[in-house]
Amino acid sequence: MSEYHKPLPKPSPVSAPYWDAVRRHELILQKCGGCGAFIYYPRPRCPQCLSENLEWRSVSGRGKLYSYTVVRRASSRAFADGPYVLAIVELDEGPRMTTNLIVEPERIKIGMPVTVVFDDVTPEHTLVKFKPA
Repeated sequence: MSEYHKPLPKPSPVSAPYWDAVRRHELILQKCGGCGAFIYYPRPRCPQCLSENLEWRSVSGRGKLYSYTVVRRASSRAFADGPYVLAIVELDEGPRMTTNLIVEPERIKIGMPVTVVFDDVTPEHTLVKFKPA
């Protein structure tokens, strides 16, 4: 593992279970006990029905590419390692996640099936990314 210079997540009490699972290479999301919706990003209440009855559930890590852009010009020096693919993945369970897609830009197709990969960027931090399924 080389030295990592990009910003890293700072888990909150609400998001800590998510980041702990990611570090174990497991993708979990909150599921609402009120309406049954899966929720991403972690939050204290369901954005659909406002219930606080949320529990963490393992999810498949599969989905499809909803949208993307190829970043060729960095917004800051921390992200000057481009080009890279910034993507929105719609998980099979419903929520959409902003992420990086690990693929050559010429192979990208909207709607393509993708699967989760875990990138251990430091001993304490793992990031969720996706690749073609």
